[in-house]
Amino acid sequence: QVQLVESGGGLVQPGGSLRLSCTASTFSFSSSFMFWYRQPPGKERELVASIHKSGGQPNVVDSVKGRFSISRDSVKNTVYLQMNGLKPEDTAVYYCYTSGYWGKGTLVTVSS
Repeated sequence: QVQLVESGGGLVQPGGSLRLSCTASTFSFSSSFMFWYRQPPGKERELVASIHKSGGQPNVVDSVKGRFSISRDSVKNTVYLQMNGLKPEDTAVYYCYTSGYWGKGTLVTVSS
């Protein structure tokens, strides 16, 4: 079983930055990839970013390209989502996912 714990969310003004962390109890899980998803209020959960366990093949979706980036620290069993240039439409609960396991999420609110 894999436990995923997200942190780093909060209230930020438009144009601001946050770095989300997802710490896994182990990196020894079946899937080769880890993912960040988000669920805006009243909307479906959507994919934001993915990265291979090795740290390779980082990818973000078009809507956040140029503003968000994903990385991982294998020593800390942690995957990061760096979010810059935040917009009100980035407001959502952000979730970490791998191998059928979800974290509980961390809320990001972008508002002035």
